[in-house]
Amino acid sequence: MTTSTLSQSQRIAWLEAIRIVAAVFLLLYHAQLLFTGYSYTPTPTGLAENLQQMFAVTKLSDRDWWWQLITIPSWFGYQFVDVFVLLSGFSLVLSLKGKPLETGSFLKKRLLRILWPFWTVAWLSYPVLWAIGQATDSYTPNLWHIFAGITFPLIFDYSGDLLLRTSGPWWFVPLILSFALLFPFLWKLLQRWGEANLLWVSLMLTLAYRVLAVYFLGGHPTYVILDTTADWQPFVLFLSKLSTFVLGMVVGQAYEQGRGPLLWSAQRALLVGFPVYVVGFMCQFYRLGWVVVDLLLPIGLTLLCMMLFRAIARPVWIRPALVWLGAQSYSYYLVHNFVVDRTVKLVIRDDATLYTLLLPVMVVGTLVLAMIVNAATPILQGILTGLLRDLDFVLRQSSNPKHRSWVPQVGDAVKYRGRGHWKVVKIERLLDEQEMLLCQVSDGQRSLWVDEEDLSPSENSAAQAEANSRPSLQ
Repeated sequence: MTTSTLSQSQRIAWLEAIRIVAAVFLLLYHAQLLFTGYSYTPTPTGLAENLQQMFAVTKLSDRDWWWQLITIPSWFGYQFVDVFVLLSGFSLVLSLKGKPLETGSFLKKRLLRILWPFWTVAWLSYPVLWAIGQATDSYTPNLWHIFAGITFPLIFDYSGDLLLRTSGPWWFVPLILSFALLFPFLWKLLQRWGEANLLWVSLMLTLAYRVLAVYFLGGHPTYVILDTTADWQPFVLFLSKLSTFVLGMVVGQAYEQGRGPLLWSAQRALLVGFPVYVVGFMCQFYRLGWVVVDLLLPIGLTLLCMMLFRAIARPVWIRPALVWLGAQSYSYYLVHNFVVDRTVKLVIRDDATLYTLLLPVMVVGTLVLAMIVNAATPILQGILTGLLRDLDFVLRQSSNPKHRSWVPQVGDAVKYRGRGHWKVVKIERLLDEQEMLLCQVSDGQRSLWVDEEDLSPSENSAAQAEANSRPSLQ
């Protein structure tokens, strides 16, 4: 887990813009559901009846046309969940930077990248939630749900039932963990089978599973509130979105090779993206459409967003801002439901005017909290890592000091696990002992706290150390 985000040159600015916009739309979607008391969600009754229901709910308080313009898109903010899945497959391919995949180091880095922000949000939020619940006589998480949250994924639940008691959107975290674990296997298949074969196999598996989920398992998509035997649980399993993730991987590999849809012109992206999105949009309202809806919507929506945000990101001066905002998107997603739930239930209640006024406050306030989470995550990580290393030092059986031919110093150019060009920026001695050092190293783009045993001197540092160790001729 890095303590700083990747440099601008290693990110695609418009891609980061899609991430943060997706997170904001999910906030608007959940805010709308809570404020209206879940008065509308898509049902398999056809397009016309769904539109009538939606417009009827929107006009409940005789609001102006501008209110409908704002609220109608937010009813469909859930569509960005599958955009996240698509972008996840794409981003993981780009993270390899054309190098061979080392499964162990990849999984460690990726899983911690997902879990550290989650743990930070969970561990910091439970005391706040408890205090708010006690002060307002509202929901207070019980000890079992707190334990499940702070120890996740020790208690791993695809449906997120235990996590849902704290924050509904947290159901998505087990899903992205599943894809992180699957990625090395899928990547090897991608190299062995080729793009077309893997894509077709994953598509057939996904379609077969979704048919099973809809017609035999009694399930429905996650954005539908309908009384079925299995509710939405069959659709939180990774199989329901496997082909979308694989498509992201295929697009990522094509992009690395200088081809593929991400290099399309704006006109071509519009000509393909718009009809695919329209068909996917209509599929939401039919049971048969549930089989393919989550495959079509992310494709169409991503192409349309790409066309829009590539134009927005054209000025060089705006790209760093988009990159920075995109870096906040994951923490934004983890935090947003706390802000929405407490603000709507405890402050807004059923006041439409207050809801309109506080909606921008919720959007911006969640961003501030996401920034706090991102700042606190490396601090918490450093504290816990240091404690674990101290514990390991105390309990390990061998306590004999090791002979060192080289001791890292601040400013040294070093190799981390035999590769890369790193520089030591800080050193801490654990338990005030001289034999165990914890070093903070940086490659100019990220910084890590590592054990000295994982470091070796670069060629220049080694030569300098050897020169310093030679006896003086004078």
